[in-house]
Amino acid sequence: MILNLILANAAAAATETFNVEGLISDLAFILILGAITTLLFKWLKQPVVLGYIVAGFLASPHFEYLPSVTTEDNIEFWAQIGIVVLLFSLGLEFSFKKLVNAGGSAVVTALFIVCGMMGAGFAVGHVLGFSHINSLFLGGMLSMSSTTIIIKAFTDLNLRHRKFASLVFAVLIVEDLFAVLMMVILSSIAINNSVAGGEMLFSISKLAFFLIIWFLVGVFVLPSLLNSQRRFLNSETLLIISMGLCLGMAVFSVACGFSLALGAFVMGSILAGTSFAERIEKVTLPVKDLFGSVFFISVGMMVNPDIIVEYWAPILVLSVVVIVGMIFFGTTGMLLTGQSLRVAIESGFSLTQIGEFAFIIASLGMSLGVLDAQIYPIVVAVSVITTFTTPYFIRMADPACDFIEAHLPKRLHFLIDRYTKEATTSASATRQLWSSLFKRYLWRVVLYSIVLIALSLISLNYLRPMFVGLFPSWGRFFTTIVSLVIMAPFLLALTYPASKKTERERLKAANAHYDVPLIIMTIVRLLIAMLILIYFLSSMYSMVVGCIIGVILFFTLALSFSKSAHRRMVRIESRFMDNLNERELRRSGAKNRLVPNMHLAYMTVGYQCPFVGEQLKNSGLRSRFGVSVSSIQRGGTMIMVPGAEERIFPGDVLGVIGTDEEIQKLLPVVEANDDEQSETTATDVKLTGILLKPSSPLIGKTIVSSNFRNNWEALLVAVQRGSEYLQPDASIVFTPGDTVWVVGDLNRIAAIEG
Repeated sequence: MILNLILANAAAAATETFNVEGLISDLAFILILGAITTLLFKWLKQPVVLGYIVAGFLASPHFEYLPSVTTEDNIEFWAQIGIVVLLFSLGLEFSFKKLVNAGGSAVVTALFIVCGMMGAGFAVGHVLGFSHINSLFLGGMLSMSSTTIIIKAFTDLNLRHRKFASLVFAVLIVEDLFAVLMMVILSSIAINNSVAGGEMLFSISKLAFFLIIWFLVGVFVLPSLLNSQRRFLNSETLLIISMGLCLGMAVFSVACGFSLALGAFVMGSILAGTSFAERIEKVTLPVKDLFGSVFFISVGMMVNPDIIVEYWAPILVLSVVVIVGMIFFGTTGMLLTGQSLRVAIESGFSLTQIGEFAFIIASLGMSLGVLDAQIYPIVVAVSVITTFTTPYFIRMADPACDFIEAHLPKRLHFLIDRYTKEATTSASATRQLWSSLFKRYLWRVVLYSIVLIALSLISLNYLRPMFVGLFPSWGRFFTTIVSLVIMAPFLLALTYPASKKTERERLKAANAHYDVPLIIMTIVRLLIAMLILIYFLSSMYSMVVGCIIGVILFFTLALSFSKSAHRRMVRIESRFMDNLNERELRRSGAKNRLVPNMHLAYMTVGYQCPFVGEQLKNSGLRSRFGVSVSSIQRGGTMIMVPGAEERIFPGDVLGVIGTDEEIQKLLPVVEANDDEQSETTATDVKLTGILLKPSSPLIGKTIVSSNFRNNWEALLVAVQRGSEYLQPDASIVFTPGDTVWVVGDLNRIAAIEG
């Protein structure tokens, strides 16, 4: 009886604090509206993200002709999950390696956009009569493009594999990192009326520190762990593991003082380097589509017609500033980094909106009590307007580029082309060697230093209290011994030269004074290792003890350095690099040697592969490239040792055995894809009947002699001659008055008529 009463009271309390029925009913309501508007916008050939925003407006309390959601917090709950999953999906497509490769262009462009839009927003805010602090926050809100909106627009328009799309993604990621710093700066200004340099530097250092630690641990552990359990990873298990890792990293990110979205993106980027990335992306796609739609619906719910009517002038002005400013600063930033005019314009036209970070910065200003109440709905309205216009501006990029190229003065066009060529021209071999050596040196110093700092902090904050509690007299000594044993390999790795003997010989041959930079780099590396050791011992005991014992221990470690210790560190580094490049290694077979000079590589068949649809015996893989196909993975089906009659289709993963030279020669052929946007959409490909006139190019020819499939890129279904339908046959000769029924692009096959 008592137990039942307790359970009843607990259930009642739970119902009061968390209305499950209301949560489900709100989700059902907005998804039904979203389904209706999505179908409508698909029928109208418009991006579905616009339909989601319309659905959100229809579900909001501002639209009185339909029932509204019971609790807006319910939608905010689902929307937060949507942001997390969307950022996780973005990370899956944009690994850390891609970020590093596109980093220079992305950082310069993002910095140019943020500074330019901050200045423009601040100036326009003063013109509109906003206060100094309100104008500053307004500039911050206008400087951040919406990652989630651009992802959805690129997906709907099938542009995610274009060159400019990867650059835009890199810019958005850097902007998100800048947003974290901007929030710290704005908070400091709002509270102290000045920028707290120490606090800002600490925030930057903390962000970089945790990003690198997450990256190191994730790359070193996750690929090896997943590969060890590969035989158990079906679609269901992979979905549970990937979403668990995503949400777990998001929660850990919040615990470290960062956002959910940043943690989700980091986990996606780590998994993007594994051989499971494509499968994870596929199994998480329905989750991303579901919760992503809820996020965009939640944006639409913020539309308030009364606010729009009252503040229509500032809303229009700010919308124009966002669109024009993003196009100008985005395009100019890309041009400054050496991108071509077309890529720069396409990138600039893609960034013409503000989104989730504008809402976060606005909420920050409201919580600090420094932002006027009317600015928040104005920014929401600007976000909605620019979200509506984003797909149209993305589509306008190519026509705008054509217009600019046609009217741009030849002299200016020549200067842009020459600058782009010079910016992308490769340097001399010696300069490339120095660049590669310096990058390796910098990464080794940064990574090992952060690992050592992390180990020091763990020892001081966790190990020392534990050992002191267990052994009050000897606790600090035991902590020191255990910590130094753990830190020793990384200290040795930090002191070991980053250059190889062959590289030093090449530099010596090119320059007699090559050793000066190497000596300086060595001294800096040794000083950093010594300072970290002294810092740890000083924190454990005192500055005097730390300096004396630290110097002695450092030279003892350096002198006792052995080749076996070096080999162990090389193995650790090799494993880390193999995990980092796992997808590339699996694709090229570089680390999958079967016998001397024979490797097993796995490559995905592209849509432009010349032997798509061919049988293996007719593909020329063995006769032209000298390789053998050991397996074909088609979706969830694995075909081991396929026969000569087996055909090759786009998306197949071929297991190919060959030498390094043969595989490298074959890779671009098998994985060929058209990076440019196709001018033909699925709706242009239809079954249609064409009446052949006497002037038709088919008259008097057979299917074979007309080379029908290749010349017209169409499939002949039937030939109607009078009331009779003839099946396609090599002996049929086309005559005037025949009606050919074909499947293909309407624009291309129209010429068949004559």
